[in-house]
Amino acid sequence: MALVKLPKMAKLEVAKLIKGQMICRIAFRGDRSPYLIPFQYTYFNGHLYFHFTNYGRKIELLKRDEPVCVEIEEITPDMRKYAFVALTGTLKVVMEPMERGKVVRKMAEEGVMKLSDNFLAVHGFNREDGWSALSPEKPLIIVKLDKISECIGLKSPSEYRVRRHAK
Repeated sequence: MALVKLPKMAKLEVAKLIKGQMICRIAFRGDRSPYLIPFQYTYFNGHLYFHFTNYGRKIELLKRDEPVCVEIEEITPDMRKYAFVALTGTLKVVMEPMERGKVVRKMAEEGVMKLSDNFLAVHGFNREDGWSALSPEKPLIIVKLDKISECIGLKSPSEYRVRRHAK
């Protein structure tokens, strides 16, 4: 049986995948093992942004200023289509008020359009607060993926899909 390597994605495919999803996983360098957690993200002006609650292990790991890996994927339920992007870089807290405000508003808009109010617990809010709880006036921690040193995008092999389903 021949080994099938996943084909690399073109830059446009990578950008399309990133723009089309809204949940990612960030892998931090933990003390004894990697620390991997899911995040809602927004893609704005060519950058990935995340909202961090002000509690938990991720805050301590953020302070270390070490490289992280962000993984975003798109998978069909039957695995006919699979693609993922892994980006290595550092996380930087966004302090500039205009940039921060635009990102918070975009994240809240995307939440209203695509997510349940139950998802607000991920942001540290009660669902009764609604997505307006994510507002630039609140003391939210907005983080940006910065200094990207590596970007890998791989996808399911289309020729394999065609052959397998032609039977």
